[in-house]
Amino acid sequence: MQKILIISDTHSFLDQRLIEHVDWCDQIWHGGDWGNVSLSDTLEAYKPIEGVYGNIDDMTLRLIYPKINHFQCEDLIIGMTHIAGTPSKYKPDALECFSIQKPDIFVCGHSHILQVKRDLYRNRMLYINPGAAGTYGFHNIQTAVRLKIDGKKVFDVEVVEMERKSRG
Repeated sequence: MQKILIISDTHSFLDQRLIEHVDWCDQIWHGGDWGNVSLSDTLEAYKPIEGVYGNIDDMTLRLIYPKINHFQCEDLIIGMTHIAGTPSKYKPDALECFSIQKPDIFVCGHSHILQVKRDLYRNRMLYINPGAAGTYGFHNIQTAVRLKIDGKKVFDVEVVEMERKSRG
C-alpha cells in the first residue's frame, strides 16, 4: 500500500501546514508550476517525488521533470501533465499523454481549481486536479489531495483545505 500526497501550483511557496501531510505520505506527486528548484529539492529531501514541469517553470525544472510523465504506483498506471483541461474538454498535452499510454489515474494542475472525478468516457479513469497548494493566483483556499493505493484499489481520498494566507 502507498499513501500519496498530490499537489500542484506551489509557485515557489511550501506552506508549512502541508508538512504534516508530507510526513504522512509515502510519495509526493506534483502537477507542475513548482516555481523554483529549491522547492523541488526541499520536497525531495522528505519523500520520493513524481512530477511534471508547468508553464511558469524554468529550464532547470524542465530538465528535472518532463512535460508528460507516466509511472506505475502499485498496480496502476499514472499519467500526468500540467495543462490538461477537464474531462469534457481535454487540452492537447492531455490527449498526447493518453495517446502514449492510457492511465488509470490522471493528474494535472494549472487551473488552480480542485477537481476529482471519474472520466466515464476513458474507462473510468480517475481525474485529479489538486487545485493550488501555493498562494499565487485567484483561489481563496489552498488545496491538495491525499489518497491511498493498494494494488488496483484507490481509497481514502481526502481533500486538504487551507485558508489562503499571505507568504511570510
